[in-house]
Amino acid sequence: MTTSKATTEAPTPGEEPALNRAIGPKLLILFVIGDILGTGIYATTGKVAGKVGGALWLPFAIGFVVALLTAASYVELVGKYPKAAGAALYTQKAFKVPFFTFIIAFMVMCSGLSSASAAARAFSGDYLGELTNDALPPTLIAILFIVALAALNLRGVSESVKANVVLTLVEVTGLAIILAIGAYAVLSGDGEPSRLTDFEGGGGTGFALMTGILGATALGFFAFVGFEDSVNMAEETKDPARTFPRAIFIGVAVTGTIYVLVALVSSLLVDYKVLEGSSGPLLEVVKAGGIDFPHKLFALIALFAVTNSALINIMMASRLCYGMANERILPRAMGRVLSRRRTPVVGIVFVSLLAIGLVSTGEIEGLGDTTAFLLLCVFAVVNVAVLVLRRDPVEHKHFRAPTVLPVLGAITALVLASPLADRPAEVYIRAGVLLAIGIGLWAVNKVVLKARGEE
Repeated sequence: MTTSKATTEAPTPGEEPALNRAIGPKLLILFVIGDILGTGIYATTGKVAGKVGGALWLPFAIGFVVALLTAASYVELVGKYPKAAGAALYTQKAFKVPFFTFIIAFMVMCSGLSSASAAARAFSGDYLGELTNDALPPTLIAILFIVALAALNLRGVSESVKANVVLTLVEVTGLAIILAIGAYAVLSGDGEPSRLTDFEGGGGTGFALMTGILGATALGFFAFVGFEDSVNMAEETKDPARTFPRAIFIGVAVTGTIYVLVALVSSLLVDYKVLEGSSGPLLEVVKAGGIDFPHKLFALIALFAVTNSALINIMMASRLCYGMANERILPRAMGRVLSRRRTPVVGIVFVSLLAIGLVSTGEIEGLGDTTAFLLLCVFAVVNVAVLVLRRDPVEHKHFRAPTVLPVLGAITALVLASPLADRPAEVYIRAGVLLAIGIGLWAVNKVVLKARGEE
């Protein structure tokens, strides 16, 4: 097996400096956990409850299985091709259709930006309202929030990942508080166990119930997105073929278990209608838990959690731009790196501007559902790509997923991305507009390449 070494040499004149391999196994595990935890569970739990009722745990349990299936495909592919472009690289190698590759890459980037926008909206919502008097407009707060994260990303990957570690520990602490409150409630005989099997929010029985559960799972899947972002850190990770399998599987397993337990506690202590009406649903759980835990302190923890989500998504989108530029899918300028800080400066500025634009396009639920829809489409393609690329062996050893996993992963992703999931029309419209922008950028890039005689 070939082992990648950290790059320490200065670049030769005329070359862009390589990214710095600064991420080891422990940092990567925390990075994956921190990437998955955050906005989804802290901000959209109530909206998921509104779709399925008190059986809130079921969509998260199904989402856990779907995430695990697709994670296996990503682990195999990143082991074979440890490059920063992620799904775009896998799509190009499998199908060799540049236009399709660009669309997939653009969908991944936009999913990160819609996720960061949802996090920014969550930051300026009820959790912040618990701490302040809302002196500034929420949209302005969200914009300033994204600008601050862009500045941190420009400082360097080491600083960003270390900030991620701190924020991850804080957000895990917040979820641990929720679980402790739940344990106390069970031991004290509080709560309402009958809610755990209540599908009242699912819209009835039969087909309506099924679509309600699928819709809740599709929205709840937003809480699981993030593990796929970590593959874009392959060029900044030490020995990625060995490091990624353990990190991704541990990350998905830990977060999936936490999510199901948090959902159980939320339904046990709070009626689903109360959860649905709040943009800070876990704060409602704290208030109903029977433990005198400071509400403002928990709100502060929740703000750290959504900050972590936005930080990672801005970071990943910029690395995806860098990878696409190196693959000539985007203009080479998108791969420009600050020689001193060795961060993809143009990519960071570009995605931050797009995120600022998205902040004003919808609320948390709509942006979260858009993120999940875009990624479910991408996951279906990745699960097919891993099977196609079995015909392309590599010399070094890497993880190989059992064939049944990517097959089931593709099927489940397509079902959750389909109209069976009962998502609002605005999600499809927003995704369609983003794809139209992507097609426009593709056309511009083709013209530039042709003008330079590079096509």
